[in-house]
Amino acid sequence: MKITRNGTQPSVKGPADWFTGTVRIDPVFKATEPARSGGAMVTFEPGARTAWHTHPLGQTLIVTFGLGLVQREGGPIEEIRPGDVVWFEPGEKHWHGAAPKNAMTHIALQEA
Repeated sequence: MKITRNGTQPSVKGPADWFTGTVRIDPVFKATEPARSGGAMVTFEPGARTAWHTHPLGQTLIVTFGLGLVQREGGPIEEIRPGDVVWFEPGEKHWHGAAPKNAMTHIALQEA
């Protein structure tokens, strides 16, 4: 058993090549061999979002605060709210972030 205490891993600023606007990433857990899944709490200031991207093994988002937006390539922009869970299929091109006037936080889970 391993317990990772809240706040024991430093926050990092979302890199400009992955995000637009102000984004903070708080690592929650990293994969421990042989597991491949990891997770982070990601906070987007109003209007901030990811660049278009994909994940080879998919990604799950669990919205915990605020009002967000998501879009998959070729699809409409959709609102997401606390309690919503979003699954992006492996290789599905998408973006996610905060609404223009609202911040949003989600837990991002993916395998690496």
